Amino acid sequence: MKMGTRCKTFCVLSLPLLGLLSITDAHAQDVQGGCPELPADTGLTWEYQGMGDADFCRAMRDDGSEAFGMYISKDPAFEPKRSNRAEDGRIDGHQVVWYRSELAGKPDVIARETLLEVGKNRVAHIWVQARDEQQLQESYQQTSTLRFDPQQRQLSSN
Repeated sequence: MKMGTRCKTFCVLSLPLLGLLSITDAHAQDVQGGCPELPADTGLTWEYQGMGDADFCRAMRDDGSEAFGMYISKDPAFEPKRSNRAEDGRIDGHQVVWYRSELAGKPDVIARETLLEVGKNRVAHIWVQARDEQQLQESYQQTSTLRFDPQQRQLSSN
């Protein structure tokens, strides 16, 4: 278990309290808390933190960098701006729009974020970050294979 890991991505902007929390490691094939299923063939592992009725999940690469992350809650802090629209994509079989974002102090990092309804009164604010276009496409591919709890999905469509 890693203790004292701090969020180094969008959390700096949207989740300032997260830096005070510790993160718990989980194996890629495990569904941790409210995190979606992460296929084992991605080579990623989850770092997870439950926060009341919200879940914070980070998919970590072998080198310790974050491939993507998400904050799943009732009221996401992220509000998309049409002018930042970047690409269309799919996550868990659902159409999403990725929006350009910037990381303070990291102008060379390509950052994108989106929203996805994942259950009754639950929305995932998902972000990816990459050092180049190839890594961005890899992160998009990995997020497209995510599978959220089908029972929660069913509840949201009722």
